[in-house]
Amino acid sequence: MQFVRFNSALPTLANNLFGRDLEVPATHHNSLPAVNISESETAYLLELAAPGLNKEDFKLNVQANRLVISAKKEEVKEQEEKTENAVKYTRKEFSFTNFQRAFTLPKNVDISKVEAAYTNGILTVSVPKKEEEKVKSFEIAVA
Repeated sequence: MQFVRFNSALPTLANNLFGRDLEVPATHHNSLPAVNISESETAYLLELAAPGLNKEDFKLNVQANRLVISAKKEEVKEQEEKTENAVKYTRKEFSFTNFQRAFTLPKNVDISKVEAAYTNGILTVSVPKKEEEKVKSFEIAVA
């Protein structure tokens, strides 16, 4: 079986139907991971869907009152040492992209206690709330 590469200068039927070039190089994919944000009495919880990464790929920091989550993963070009069982790709679509998301933090959070964990493709960031100062009540004498 022989694979035929279409001339990219000629539009294909799929390109005409969808109105965009489907032969975009993998390095041009720009997408941000989806995020769920929930709030409990004690903390805010961010869940970021980022499958295919390792925990070492993430960088989290707080700048001013913003939580910045970024990740960078580059494709590793492996050298083929075994010539007998070497695989020759006719097409490679796996890509590794970078992303950065920033979240403005409310004033009632304790940034020194932020925790993050990466499990099964989900980055979970817990941002605890500060303990509210209890308002002392007292009686005022009328003079």
